[in-house]
Amino acid sequence: MAPKRDFDEFLTKFQNHHEVLLTELRKVIIGQDAVIEQLLAAIFTGGHCLLVGVPGLAKTLLVSTVARILDVSFKRIQFTPDLMPSDIVGTNVLDETETGRREFRFVQGPVFTNVLLADEINRTPPKTQAALLQSMQEHEVTVGQTTYPLPEPFFVIATQNPIEQEGTYPLPEAQLDRFMFNIKVDYPNLEEEQSILTATTGGEKPEVRKVLSGKAILYLQRQINQIEIGPLTVNYVARLVRATRPTDGSAPQFIRDLVEWGAGPRAGQYLIAGGKAMAAMDGRPSVSLEDVRRIAVPVLRHRISTNFQAQAEGMSTDDIVQRLIEEIPEPSVPKYE
Repeated sequence: MAPKRDFDEFLTKFQNHHEVLLTELRKVIIGQDAVIEQLLAAIFTGGHCLLVGVPGLAKTLLVSTVARILDVSFKRIQFTPDLMPSDIVGTNVLDETETGRREFRFVQGPVFTNVLLADEINRTPPKTQAALLQSMQEHEVTVGQTTYPLPEPFFVIATQNPIEQEGTYPLPEAQLDRFMFNIKVDYPNLEEEQSILTATTGGEKPEVRKVLSGKAILYLQRQINQIEIGPLTVNYVARLVRATRPTDGSAPQFIRDLVEWGAGPRAGQYLIAGGKAMAAMDGRPSVSLEDVRRIAVPVLRHRISTNFQAQAEGMSTDDIVQRLIEEIPEPSVPKYE
């Protein structure tokens, strides 16, 4: 780890970058503070995001604005039922050279970018959805017998409409688990909605400036990864994740009654990574339990499957995670005599 003085300087500079990012975003996006905080936390830690909300809540605008603020490449894919895997990763085409020789040439798909917006990801069949699995996990794609690395940094930010189910294909659990956050985009309040109406009907489009380059983002990710997390906080994360599993001996009774299956170890990894981002955005050199609680719902809500009893009682995964946060005790500090 870097010397404390150097790391304190990094935290100060990082907070400045964070404030500038928020200032630029606020020129376009009104409200949605929690959504923006979670989206930036994922970017600062190299995670992927799934934005879930009804149409018209500026999900696509938020992602495209973030891409405009960051000095990185950006591609948008509109997912449709007829989209093919080659439309995402690319394909080999047969070229004829000047000498008459024929050879295959790889044409890159839109996945070869820094920020990929997968718009309405649940509107395409599982075969095409699966084309993103390798790129999200290994940051590479394989076409034929050749594997191609993706540019760094690489983020997938997907959007999904939760109310329209006709003609949609729910994401499989294996792909949902690759998203660091499942971010719920909710309606604005009255004041925010009035500001949105005023800002978007005046004919003027705000201009934003680029703040961070791709190299700067990679540097920030490496530094944030060095933020300390104590053994007691790690213990809390492990107990919180294990408590979501109905077959685990530490699971509360309500988990055994309402949950079909719980979160895997990747949830704990993302809780720690997200906690480090929250600490950095607050200018602190170590992760607190409150940092973990702040991101517990977006990290765990898509990693818990409720059973029929939970659905009959109207219990959502958000309700279950909130109840877990209240019931899982904080780790006790050992006493030395």
